[in-house]
Amino acid sequence: MKAKVQQLVLLAATAVLLGSCSKMGKLTSRNFTVTPTPLEYAAGEVPATVTVNVPAKFMKKKAVVTTTPLLKWNGGQALGNSATFQGEKVEANNQIISYKNGGVVTLRTAFPFQEGMASSDLYMRVNAKKGRKTIQMPDVKVGYGTLCTAALVARTVKDANPALGKDNFQRVISQKQAATIKFLIAQSNLRGSELNSQNIKDFIQTLRNIKSDEESLVLNNIEVSAYASPDGKYSFNEKLAEQRGKVSEKYVAQQLRANRLNTDVDTKYTAEDWEGFQELVSQSNLQDKELILRVLSMYTDPEQREQEIHNVASVYTDLADAVLPELRRARLTINYDVIGRSDDQIISAVTNSPSVLSVEELLYAGNVLATTSERREEILKKTIEIYPDDYRAYNNIAEIAMRAGDYEKAQSYLRQALAHNAAAPEANTNLGLMALSEGRVQDAEVFLAKGVGSDNIDEALGNLYIAQGKYNLAASKLQNSATNSAMLAQIMAQDYATATQTLKAIKSPDATTQYLKALLGARMNNESLVREGLAAVSQTDAALAHRAANDIEFARYKSLIQQFAK
Repeated sequence: MKAKVQQLVLLAATAVLLGSCSKMGKLTSRNFTVTPTPLEYAAGEVPATVTVNVPAKFMKKKAVVTTTPLLKWNGGQALGNSATFQGEKVEANNQIISYKNGGVVTLRTAFPFQEGMASSDLYMRVNAKKGRKTIQMPDVKVGYGTLCTAALVARTVKDANPALGKDNFQRVISQKQAATIKFLIAQSNLRGSELNSQNIKDFIQTLRNIKSDEESLVLNNIEVSAYASPDGKYSFNEKLAEQRGKVSEKYVAQQLRANRLNTDVDTKYTAEDWEGFQELVSQSNLQDKELILRVLSMYTDPEQREQEIHNVASVYTDLADAVLPELRRARLTINYDVIGRSDDQIISAVTNSPSVLSVEELLYAGNVLATTSERREEILKKTIEIYPDDYRAYNNIAEIAMRAGDYEKAQSYLRQALAHNAAAPEANTNLGLMALSEGRVQDAEVFLAKGVGSDNIDEALGNLYIAQGKYNLAASKLQNSATNSAMLAQIMAQDYATATQTLKAIKSPDATTQYLKALLGARMNNESLVREGLAAVSQTDAALAHRAANDIEFARYKSLIQQFAK
């Protein structure tokens, strides 16, 4: 009895409120225009623009009306941004709507995306207030559904290739050992003081080292370059440079015989070393060096150059003392290769004596030689023990964890990588990929901005651009990828022909691939593709099958959805 009384009181109060504002009439779905329709996911949100067409004689002069978008779905709802407008005699700062003519109110809102929004309806909640009297009118349905296709990036990004910290291991490293023999002016004889210089001793020692370790050191050739300084007659300098080359070549041949080595000796000579002259002058502190350099740029004839430089009497003595003697020389260069450990030797050392290996060899073993992810991780952990400051080993363990779907472990190792190198592009890229998989688009932007230089940055950016709603740019970045993300970008960019080719190129199609196949079929009105894709999804991924049942992309294929749901 008491409950009935309370109900009657409530009905009476509502009637009074309705009566107080009843002269305002009501707003119906015809008074609202929603863009887009249906709603569509973009960059982690569901945006909407609602235009309220207020009819004539609706807006009482002393009334205030507030309209609020309300998105409802099974299991949840979300309120958007409100728009308030007022009659002509209200003293406030809201948009004024004429009683006689009506008007137009536009509001923009965005709902943070949640999975259930795929099957949703958009309502407008209308509150009217006149003086002290307020009424909440019935919610008006103005839109339906949410195209959530782009939100699949949170799933497709998990198939993206994580960034690998590459090793710089080189089995064959080219090396050089150079020495210089200087000559007196206008002479080509080898002086004992020059042959006993330290750089010649180092030259000879390198030959000895090559002979003693022919397995690891391979001699390719020796170059002899002889020069004359650019003073005096050109014809004399030419013969002089040639003779310097011959005596130097003979000396090299003697050293090769002494060390029982055989290789080519490639000899050449330069009559007047103007290039070396210009370099030495540029590096000098000569008072008028700019004038000399200008002469070199103005004249190309050797004799005219020399004459003009002689004319700069103030500096010629300094040139003769400091520059020209350095150009009377022969340059001897040993070209040889250092041969690193073989794969078998590296694997043996990893097992028996890892500390003898360089960080590049250990990373090479972990990146390339290991045949299982377990063995890779074992080697990379050993790398961390020996070289704890190199971020790449931490990053590469995270890469293994990401491929296995263990994002918690990956996060831990990536944080350690950044602790050793905050700018590490691979670690930042991988954190960006994980942020995208969790729908944290803004965090992903920050990480990927620091990821430039990683091997997969284009793929990562392509996924980011999908999440940001930049579909054409995403498709461009992913144009060389045969991945689910590339296919998703192409579908969203409405490039269905390329998406079809990408579908054919995906090597290991999974449930997400099949779902995208069905989406592509729906966009192209190809029922067989829809059927094939949904059939495969229903057998392999219950979560995706449930999503398909609520996906308005398949609105025309309800019978197929019901068939596969049975």
